[in-house]
Amino acid sequence: MSDGEIRVYLVDDHGLFRSGVRAELDRGDGGDPPVVVVGEAGSVDEAVAGVGHLRPDVVLLDVHMPDGGGAEVLRRTRDTTGGKTPTEAVFLALSVSDAAEDVISVIRSGARGYVTKTISGPDLADAVRRVHAGDAVFSPRLAGFVLDAFSDRPGMAPPVDPEVDQLTRRERDVLRLLARGYSYKEIAGELFISVKTVETHVSSVLRKTQTSNRHELSRWASDRRLV
Repeated sequence: MSDGEIRVYLVDDHGLFRSGVRAELDRGDGGDPPVVVVGEAGSVDEAVAGVGHLRPDVVLLDVHMPDGGGAEVLRRTRDTTGGKTPTEAVFLALSVSDAAEDVISVIRSGARGYVTKTISGPDLADAVRRVHAGDAVFSPRLAGFVLDAFSDRPGMAPPVDPEVDQLTRRERDVLRLLARGYSYKEIAGELFISVKTVETHVSSVLRKTQTSNRHELSRWASDRRLV
């Protein structure tokens, strides 16, 4: 940390989302210490190089990226520093996904917390301060996944559901938002994809889950605790 600031590095493959997060954090929330964005990356390779070069205090890390995602960034930064991240940087996952398997995977890889992209700017700044101070930070209900996975069954993975596993990660993201009542346009904006792509994913999910409409699909997701 320099000059009383918390130096943050952003890792996300969507440039528009990175710009939004940077704008929110740079705007400031009046909190102390101030949170300042010092760099950003859109791929695993860029992230590993950037963390090593800039030595940030906190890394905001997307869970899913085309070339490996958050767990891969954590693995590679630790592999190059003898099991420790440069300057003991703290990693906070920031993702659209709130699936148990995603939360547990990135926490097992070494992240200190996990928040979803629905978080507000001030709350995100507060989460950064808290993980930097040593706290574990999670969006509501996500902490339960971690407690279940690590409390009395250390080292065990969450239960496998073959019906859920047949869906791709992107299809699960679309399904969760659809089950929460988002419109196709809203889902497209949330996931930074086109409405046409959303329609394609929904058609695939309907086919794989053998459901015929949005109501049945929402009930299917709810029964499997995906929402």
